[in-house]
Amino acid sequence: MLADFLQYDFLRYTFYTGILIGIIAPLLGTFIVVRRLSLIADALSHVTLAGIAFGLMVEKLFIITFPPIYSGMVFSVIGSIFIEKLRTVYRSFQELAIPIILSAGVGLSVIFISVANGFNTDLFGYLFGSVSAVGRNDFILIFIIFFIVVTIVVLFYKELFTLSFDEEYATISGIHTKRIHLLFIVLTSLVIAASMRIVGVLLVSALMTLPVAAAMRIAKGFKQMVFLSVLFGEISVIIGIITGYYLNIPPGGTIVMIAVLILLAAIPYKQRRKSISEVRDA
Repeated sequence: MLADFLQYDFLRYTFYTGILIGIIAPLLGTFIVVRRLSLIADALSHVTLAGIAFGLMVEKLFIITFPPIYSGMVFSVIGSIFIEKLRTVYRSFQELAIPIILSAGVGLSVIFISVANGFNTDLFGYLFGSVSAVGRNDFILIFIIFFIVVTIVVLFYKELFTLSFDEEYATISGIHTKRIHLLFIVLTSLVIAASMRIVGVLLVSALMTLPVAAAMRIAKGFKQMVFLSVLFGEISVIIGIITGYYLNIPPGGTIVMIAVLILLAAIPYKQRRKSISEVRDA
């Protein structure tokens, strides 16, 4: 079954990229879910879509080579910075920053797509992922993002952990919460932009949250939840890519549905474990 993925370069790059995305998306997703900021991924994905549409529009109107993955990344980073700025403006209603940026992303996407003469094959691939879309340069870029994300999470794990569970304590203990949060949200924007080749920009938020939701039902501690989230993410991506290729459908949908199946299997886990313990106690 893996023969094609080992034989053809574009499939090999897709497979390797999927492995990297399967690690960093749930890794950051763990901190996002714990902080109850799951909608940030949705907001940034729509801003990324606006960036992709902008890149396609520029190519269409000005015949300038402007890879949409880079324009999407730029828009995503800018969107993350605006979210952080709006959080400081609406201090008592910080969650309001997310729908504001999400709405702006949707509005810009509609305008840019319309100017670029609507949907085409390239845009469809960015929306829902594509097995054949990942090239060598894309893989190198995503590997760089992978290295940056893993390095920063390892270096600032204590700060991110403290900030996720108790922001007030983090501030009192001397952690630069604003800087750490800005750094984290920029990393999230980069991961979302990097994931759009495989999962699709409209489905990437699912890869950042569904494996975490499944892990929360099973894990006994935060580190175990991180490990299980990454494990479930990898299973979803690998099976989803292979299934999508052989069924000739976008891999984003199959990846998400595998993640959903894992979540459905994990939901009753605590209840089952509790009933077993009750039987033993009796």
